[in-house]
Amino acid sequence: MTEAIKTSAPESLPPKLTTSAWAPLTEPLFRSLWIAAVISYTGTWMQNVGAGWLMTQLTMSPLMVSLVTAATTLPVFLVILPAGALADLVDRRRFLLITQSWMVVAAGVLGVLTLYHQVTPWVLLLFTFILGLGAVMNDPAWQAITPEVVRPEHHAPAVALNSVGFNVARAFGPALGGLVIAAAGSGVAFLLNAASFFGVIFFLYRWKRPHFEQVETGRVRDALVAGLRYVRGAPQVRSILIRTGAFSLAASSLPALLPILARPHGATGYGLLLGFFGLGALAGAALLPRVRTHFSVDRLVAFDILLFAAMTFAAGRVQTFSLLCLVLFASGTAWIGILACLNIAAQTMCPSFLRARALSMYLLVLQGGMAVGSTAWGALATRAGVPTALLCSAAALVAGLLAVRRHRLTSQQFELTPSVVRD
Repeated sequence: MTEAIKTSAPESLPPKLTTSAWAPLTEPLFRSLWIAAVISYTGTWMQNVGAGWLMTQLTMSPLMVSLVTAATTLPVFLVILPAGALADLVDRRRFLLITQSWMVVAAGVLGVLTLYHQVTPWVLLLFTFILGLGAVMNDPAWQAITPEVVRPEHHAPAVALNSVGFNVARAFGPALGGLVIAAAGSGVAFLLNAASFFGVIFFLYRWKRPHFEQVETGRVRDALVAGLRYVRGAPQVRSILIRTGAFSLAASSLPALLPILARPHGATGYGLLLGFFGLGALAGAALLPRVRTHFSVDRLVAFDILLFAAMTFAAGRVQTFSLLCLVLFASGTAWIGILACLNIAAQTMCPSFLRARALSMYLLVLQGGMAVGSTAWGALATRAGVPTALLCSAAALVAGLLAVRRHRLTSQQFELTPSVVRD
């Protein structure tokens, strides 16, 4: 599942934080959802570790290992835009109950098959794809419910707390997953992920969602066409999507090939490496508002892209586990800085009644770019080796940064409350 993030119309940029960062947790509704979400995020990271590690046990082909990431994000191409339109048209509570239940079944069946040694590389990719399909259908509606579970004056700090929860899970979920896999195997990690969804399902089942007047009704196709028409006529939206696509295509090599880099260090080492990446993201989220007071959005994104490119190159060259941990920590810090800026831009690029559709288009470019990039870098690693693929990826990040100079993130009013999407 992904983190709930704030959306607003371009003419109504996020307000300054005037209340305590922890104030939303005083609201029982938000507190319950936040705790359930953190548990679910943790399960998702355990699933990611388990799938990546299991594939390395089934085959050492870099292409097949990278396809695990691609299978998770490939459903973006198929259903993200209709999912965004549906999220603007239907009862989001019922829709989310369906998508969460879908993911429970998929993770549970994969766990059982793994425990009985019935999983082949292609079976693993199939169930990873099915889980990704449920997550993509879930994303736009999930992101859109934050304003409905917290008072307006607590909305901005609620977004920050969602980011904190996601990054806490990102920091500790992979390490926990590594320990579970080392002790009991990937199948148990998959079953724990299935169980982690029940907290969110329980919250949604008991949530008495107030009635919200729909601005738009009708067919999904008509709603989708209206959203696409808006994007086509909005230059600022195209610039944000181009910047997002250039980054996601080039940056996908490191997460896709990390299981290969971690293979000599065992399942626990793989989980720890992902944990250091998450800790770096958590540190970056804490530093970002202060750094933003000294740098423009464009300069901040450019610096973080250059840092991520340097760490991508270094990941293919370092020989010791401790140095690789430092590389992953710095990579996580850069990653959160880039995605925070892009996410805030995406959240403010369309009117509120297009909220879910606008975010679905952003997710299509972001996660679709990750899927295509993961496959391409995996194929290159198969032919030329992992260090060469990471070197080319780093060069592509720098080249992409130079190529999109015209498409600037020009708003100086972004309140950079860090926000993270599924990667």
